[in-house]
Amino acid sequence: MKKRHPVWLLALVIASIPAACGQSGATFDAVAYNEEVLDWRIGRMERLKHPEGYLNQIGLFWLEPGTYRFGSAPTNDVVFGANAAAEIGRFEVTDEGVSMQVASGVDVLVDGAPVQNIKIPADTTDDAIMVTHGSLAWTVVERVGRYAIRLRDFEHPFVATFGPLPYFEIDPLLRVSANLKRYSEPKVAIVGTVIEGLEYRPESPGVVEFEIDGETYELEAYVAGDELFFVFGDQTNRDATYGAGRFLYSATPGDDGMTVLDFNKSYSPPCAFNDFATCPVASPRNRLPVRIEAGEKFDEAFHYAAEH
Repeated sequence: MKKRHPVWLLALVIASIPAACGQSGATFDAVAYNEEVLDWRIGRMERLKHPEGYLNQIGLFWLEPGTYRFGSAPTNDVVFGANAAAEIGRFEVTDEGVSMQVASGVDVLVDGAPVQNIKIPADTTDDAIMVTHGSLAWTVVERVGRYAIRLRDFEHPFVATFGPLPYFEIDPLLRVSANLKRYSEPKVAIVGTVIEGLEYRPESPGVVEFEIDGETYELEAYVAGDELFFVFGDQTNRDATYGAGRFLYSATPGDDGMTVLDFNKSYSPPCAFNDFATCPVASPRNRLPVRIEAGEKFDEAFHYAAEH
């Protein structure tokens, strides 16, 4: 059933909104649009708090080829924390991936079934798996030929106390029409990440051109399935939003090249919430010289740091 929002909340949000149309040029129902954005915000929180969301991540261990003992004991090569067995087992890392051997008598599961020796397909494959041990879970992360173990705690107290997220007021004028100007051929973009020396290399079909307050701007688009993905920065990164930039998706344009950028649905990357993500940062060419006062804000109180 669709969630309805209190009348007083909608009235507060709608009070400052023009009656008909934003810069997309299309007439729309302001009440319906605000319901849509508020529903999107609810979904955003649900995705963050999902067991495979970003909030329960408690570790990211980059591993060179070799053998690594792991568990809660401080003598291990990879230390998981007090709620794990003293020694869970060993990781064997090669150029081809990560295998795991579980110590005798330790309960480690995949899809609810106990495992002893297994190769763990990375998150970049169609066969990726999550391994569990009590409240802990881990996956293998692969980024440009490098492997890491990403650790989660399904009982992480940070999840229970998280939120609500801060947002700018909904502004339909920052829901804008955009024209995809395609490159002669798609290219691979080279984008930095929060991990030093690690690059994000998405395919880019071109740049989208759009207007805000009569000024024309461009953002390079990245292919993300049947959508376009943007990592962008703007002048609010200095004081109100996450410094590395924000994320935004739009529909892939049809033959006319047109799509809509709804900055009211822009949001912080995973690294805004903990130190265990590999998210891309806005490239210099995707940093806008204007304040985009729409979408999700950043609050340092909602960041779980490694030293906690």
